[in-house]
Amino acid sequence: MTGAPSVSERLAHVAAGLAGKPMPPKARARAEEILIDIAGLCVAARGTDYVKALIDGWDGSGDCTAIGHAKGFDAAGAAVINGTASHGEDFDDTFEGGPVHAGVVIVPAVLAAAERYGRPGSAALLGLAFGTEVTCRLSTVVPKAIHKSGFHPTAVLGAMGAASAVAVTLGVDERRHVHALGLAGSMAGGIIEYLAEGSWSKRLHPGWAAQSGLRAALMARHGFEGPRTVFEGEHGLFHGFAHTTKGNWDALLGELGKQWVMETIAFKPYACGTMTHPYIDCARRLARRGIRADDIVDMECEVGEGTVHRLWEPLAQKQAVPNAYAGKFSTPYCIAVGFLTDDAGLGAFTEEKVADPRIRALAAKVRYVIDSDNPYPRGYTGHIRATLKDGSVVEERQPHLRGGDHERLSRQEIEEKFRRNAAFGGWPKDKTQAFLAYAARAFDGKIDLKPFRG
Repeated sequence: MTGAPSVSERLAHVAAGLAGKPMPPKARARAEEILIDIAGLCVAARGTDYVKALIDGWDGSGDCTAIGHAKGFDAAGAAVINGTASHGEDFDDTFEGGPVHAGVVIVPAVLAAAERYGRPGSAALLGLAFGTEVTCRLSTVVPKAIHKSGFHPTAVLGAMGAASAVAVTLGVDERRHVHALGLAGSMAGGIIEYLAEGSWSKRLHPGWAAQSGLRAALMARHGFEGPRTVFEGEHGLFHGFAHTTKGNWDALLGELGKQWVMETIAFKPYACGTMTHPYIDCARRLARRGIRADDIVDMECEVGEGTVHRLWEPLAQKQAVPNAYAGKFSTPYCIAVGFLTDDAGLGAFTEEKVADPRIRALAAKVRYVIDSDNPYPRGYTGHIRATLKDGSVVEERQPHLRGGDHERLSRQEIEEKFRRNAAFGGWPKDKTQAFLAYAARAFDGKIDLKPFRG
């Protein structure tokens, strides 16, 4: 082996240097909040048809926990079930710069590895923080390119972050950490064709990435080799999924392990695609001004060009979504349901709601124009210009994502969201409170999720 260290070698070297060092307090606090948020989402989705189908189709049992389920699973099973459940309602954390969902991949992978192999909470904390950091930073190497190529960045980059997360959690050495990343590159994937009809495949992406990263790290731990130039190579990850090998590698490696971008992760107040959130806030404010839906002739929204192919087109279908899941990725639907119900939580995305003629009629009035100065993906903004029957025009703007770094949800708000999600999934209050107490100390002892089965 000759020449300068590869990107993955440099990444693994940084990870090795963090072993045994205390986590910065803000990064630890964010890791605890991610754990709380993900657990609540696992419980909220535990009775859904897609989670049931996944469990029925998973042929494996063991001592690992799928949160909210009585049965024990093998490590990969726990990772894929927790990852799928926590992303299934699109209510999970987001890194604005990507965009990418890190927690739904990294938390399930780390919990499965730590529980299966008896790793201490301190190792799980470092694995969770580092894997989340890697996933977030990878999403800024070639912004928007993976989405434009037809792939889901969370699925692709999440597998890489999960491989690093598990390698760190298990204490894998630098050389084998590099092999884990190399192997994960051949396990990554996830097309975004779910947008066509609102099918379930997107829900599976984080779970599959979590178990892929887990398997890659375990194989590398036992000597299976992968390419060390997995990121930047002529046939590497970014060539395959972004059609380029000319990434901004400093976005990944610059100050890695010193500055933690994972501290800026956003927690969702609404159960739908993150880029729709500022528009929902604008819609709710318009409604609170006393404007009636029947008086609206047209609602024009200024949008970032990079959001159009997922949230706005084909416009006729986005205005009349075929099912509740498709509604989560339709800005016209999200605006309409937010305006008419003053909410966009779990109850706003049901088959009954998407069939509501009042919601459908208002969604049909929503259209977009591309704003060439929109900061997406560096930031998410919202805008609605509504023209009324009397010819007057009313307008609302939102300059940032609520729940993101500009307007964070407090720990109290995140815990309240957890309580609502746990109640939605049928957990009693005593178990809910027990988990919140556990989350505050989980990284100080041994990872043990058995009390949170069933």
